[in-house]
Amino acid sequence: MTNNRFDNLKNCRPKISSVKINTAMRDVERFQNITLRPVLKLQNDLFLVMFHKYIKKQKDTFYQLGLDNRLGYVEHAIQKDLKFKVMLIGVVIGQFTIKEYEFYSFNTSSINKRITAMIVKRIQSQIQYFEDKQ
Repeated sequence: MTNNRFDNLKNCRPKISSVKINTAMRDVERFQNITLRPVLKLQNDLFLVMFHKYIKKQKDTFYQLGLDNRLGYVEHAIQKDLKFKVMLIGVVIGQFTIKEYEFYSFNTSSINKRITAMIVKRIQSQIQYFEDKQ
């Protein structure tokens, strides 16, 4: 294997200057800050489009809800709809280097929880994106 894929993946990820790394961090927390945050930021637009398509597939019931219920809808959709959840996680995993995937494979449950929680927060914080998409 060449380093081409590694270099390409690393180079396309946005830099997040607010991320702090220290030696006291657990490995999974370090992985979240070094790998997950940049990958989720990179894939943000795709997550928004995917969630919009999800809303459409669910017959636009999202648009009949108030703001608080919309936020709950986002969380419920991502946490409880297993097909959708797996698809979102796959969008993230597809951006991993081989070494990152190997780490992920030993910590799947913990990292999947972090991925889904981070995607939920990311979409909830951009809920206004869906306002003009009806």
